[in-house]
Amino acid sequence: MTEHARESMEYDVVIVGAGPAGLSAAIRLKQLDADLNVVVLEKGSEVGAHILSGAVLDPCGLDALLPDWRDMGAPITVPVKEDNFYLLGEGGKVRIPNVLMPKLMNNHGNYIVSMGNVCRWMAEQAEALGVEIFPGMSCSELVYGENGEVKGVVAGEFGRNPDGTEGPGYEPGMELHGKYVFLGEGVRGSLSKQVIAKYDLAAKSDVQKYGLGMKEIWEIDPARHRAGTVTHTMGWPLGSNAGGGSFIYHLDNNQVYVGFVVHLNYENPYVFPYMEFQRFKHHPMVAELLKGGKRVAYGARAISEGGFQSIPQTAFPGGALLGCSAGLVNVPRIKGNHNAMLSGKLAAEKAFEAIGAGRAGDVLEDYDRDLRKGPIGEDLRKVKNVKPLWSRFGLTASLAVGGFDMWCQQIFGGSFLGTLKHGKSDAEATRKHYAYQPIDYPKPDGTLSFDRLTNVSFSFTNHEENQPAHLKLKDPEIPVDVNLPEYAGPSARYCPAGVYEFVKEEGKRARFVINFQNCVHCKTCDIKDPSQNIVWTVPQGGDGPNYPNM
Repeated sequence: MTEHARESMEYDVVIVGAGPAGLSAAIRLKQLDADLNVVVLEKGSEVGAHILSGAVLDPCGLDALLPDWRDMGAPITVPVKEDNFYLLGEGGKVRIPNVLMPKLMNNHGNYIVSMGNVCRWMAEQAEALGVEIFPGMSCSELVYGENGEVKGVVAGEFGRNPDGTEGPGYEPGMELHGKYVFLGEGVRGSLSKQVIAKYDLAAKSDVQKYGLGMKEIWEIDPARHRAGTVTHTMGWPLGSNAGGGSFIYHLDNNQVYVGFVVHLNYENPYVFPYMEFQRFKHHPMVAELLKGGKRVAYGARAISEGGFQSIPQTAFPGGALLGCSAGLVNVPRIKGNHNAMLSGKLAAEKAFEAIGAGRAGDVLEDYDRDLRKGPIGEDLRKVKNVKPLWSRFGLTASLAVGGFDMWCQQIFGGSFLGTLKHGKSDAEATRKHYAYQPIDYPKPDGTLSFDRLTNVSFSFTNHEENQPAHLKLKDPEIPVDVNLPEYAGPSARYCPAGVYEFVKEEGKRARFVINFQNCVHCKTCDIKDPSQNIVWTVPQGGDGPNYPNM
């Protein structure tokens, strides 16, 4: 393979990812010093193209960053007016009274938003301050300095053939160097994984846990639409097969976000998260809401669920982990955007202080300390035992004991349970198929429920086919030799985009096929594969989903 000399550009701070964390860091840096050179690199075709979130936004992060956002035209206009919590059975529901919920679960003062549109607006604010933002620029490699510190990234490599060789239009990309590099790639980012492994950042933290979140946007009958209504459910259809729940958020323009989260620590390899989501929409409560409506968009992404005890060291030589790259989601609240913004702001302030003192490439230890001791740590500490309780004892115990624990945190500022451990990783939790029977999922009806490939077309995902697959196998034989006979080929089910399939032809050995063109960049395969044989990497810049209002 020919080695090409890459051009390089020098910045004060290089930021990977134009999500709420990365953009908050960029804005804060320029607020502190307009002369700082700051660049944001985004792998999506535009800012917001790869952003998928619920989302009910706690505005505390934006209040701290841009206190006048309400007068600045921010696309944050639907305040929460009604909060509903339901425990579902197959044909009915039981409402959990709001009075039983700890104060932290109250959505009063929060807003129903499209985080994609919020990020597009934030990018406008950043560019007005002088931040350089380059969409369509996948960051494929880290660049290290003489002392082993991260000093930059490689971005914008294009034109490799499917076999990895250089095509006729090959572009080697460019090195972008910074005094500090911030990784705001979102959950399970490819560069963040490398940094965590290289510097052993997770040595003192618990194992990270994940969920798979799937979301559709529906346009519904105006008579059924109630702007500002937030509904969360638990229970059916998951039962004892897996943990998780749903969200239904009424935004403006007669649109509703319908989402479903499946915790990825399920044991039964026959669980099919996407089909659980489709089945959920046939519950009478949901079916009545969606009657006469139409689905206009679909997407999926993994969610970090480990919480406070799973946060790795967030500062490393030459940079910092921001937002979901550090796992800052509050699972019971189903919120992480506010912590992403606060982490970006905090990292910017620490880098500004360091650069002002003539430092570069060192460890921003104050960032990690203040993240844990400040508002972010406080937010996550209050709910730290809810996820491990659910994982160990199931839904009923987590509602009772987890609710009690959150009340104790709220009233007494601490927990009688201490800090519970998560145990196994989600991949290790997957058991062999011998103890289970296949699950018979109802066939999608094409009105309320849809097959995966039809729905993937509503993610508007696209990948140039004449490039190497960005989903790598450590050992190409494992899917057929191990995962198919021992785990019944779970990749054919856990992927919400139909990327993986086992093709069986009479008299021949099964073939494992990777349809990488379908990938919506959720990273579930990288997390849930029982053999940890699939590695998610970035495709060439601009490829992937093109979410309009997620």
